[in-house]
Amino acid sequence: MSTDCDVAILGAGPYGLAVASHLRNAGVDARVFGRPMSFWREHMPVGMLLRSNWSATNIADRHGQLNLEGYQADSGASFRTPVPLADFVEYGMWFQRHAAPDLDTRLASRVEQEGGDFRLVLEDGQSLTANRVIVAAGIGPFAWVPPSLAGLPQALVSHSSAHRDLGAFEGREVVVVGGGQSALESAALLREGGASVEVLVRAEHVIWLRGGTIHRRLGRATPIFYGPTDVGPLGISRLLAQVGFCRHIPNVVMGPMARRSIRPAGSRWLVDRLADVPLTTGRVVTGAAQVDGRVRVTLDDGSERVADHVLCGTGYRVDVERYDFLPPELSRKIERVNGYPQLDHGFESSVRGLHFVGAPAAASYGPVMRFVSGTWYTGQTLARTLGARRRRARAADTAAEAA
Repeated sequence: MSTDCDVAILGAGPYGLAVASHLRNAGVDARVFGRPMSFWREHMPVGMLLRSNWSATNIADRHGQLNLEGYQADSGASFRTPVPLADFVEYGMWFQRHAAPDLDTRLASRVEQEGGDFRLVLEDGQSLTANRVIVAAGIGPFAWVPPSLAGLPQALVSHSSAHRDLGAFEGREVVVVGGGQSALESAALLREGGASVEVLVRAEHVIWLRGGTIHRRLGRATPIFYGPTDVGPLGISRLLAQVGFCRHIPNVVMGPMARRSIRPAGSRWLVDRLADVPLTTGRVVTGAAQVDGRVRVTLDDGSERVADHVLCGTGYRVDVERYDFLPPELSRKIERVNGYPQLDHGFESSVRGLHFVGAPAAASYGPVMRFVSGTWYTGQTLARTLGARRRRARAADTAAEAA
């Protein structure tokens, strides 16, 4: 069957754009489908600051021409860490214009396997075929709300990713559930926007990251102990940055390191912004009910809170079956463990030609895949792997023609 393109990339966030950039530089015919930086533009709150350091905020290659320094030099933009969300989005849009100027903003509504290739049905009903599909569709479908809060109307209980403008809660009482960056920064933005806020944290205390302080103490020795990917604590960070090596570490070893590296924590620059926000620790929400248009939350110590809204900064739980463009007959063929696809070299799943990048790759390649800095290894690896296959295929075609 003739195909319309060699590789179809589904998603135009940092991973999709990084993969497109590397593949095209390797001479691979790749087409990108999706709205550029859509999750960052539509599901992260106005005023947010990125937790990652400068190095780890670069897409595709921290030393490449399309890094943050290149963007600032070209655009005249001026910002430092912590990088404001608005500036990162503009950087991503600039990256897209250079790396994938022919981006197709249509979304894929369905991916079907036909023989050894794939048929993509786009949202407008048109279809095309591709030899390979790289799923870079992000974490949006994986937003997780605790069962004790699920089932109530979204007007009363919602995930933090459901709100672009937290200023809409001005004058209202909001309970924020969670102890990670998303929950804590949302609480700060809510308070600064005129809401009355309390944060409920499961852990016995809030973990505040000390990276900046430790880096200053280590000085020039910092790269010895911390990887440029900025994932993980002292020492472990250096190991996790070796993504290719991490792929071969048994889960019994990698599991605890990954959990330690992505545990809920907040940037230290949030401490002052939350000075007048109550942080209740060591408590678990056991139930919730709608009462006179408000929500009553019950905690494990029997106490209750009544608020206008509960905002869940409770993270994401990967399950690729929740990608609605993957039909059941294709999804069932994907070998998974706890929702994560089992990926081979080149991010390829058990369905030959179907690849997953970003957070769904974390179980196979380590926690760096959950962050922008994971785009470096991902793009380079796919370019190397698919570029080599392309060269072998061309050599075989040439040999066949000569025969």
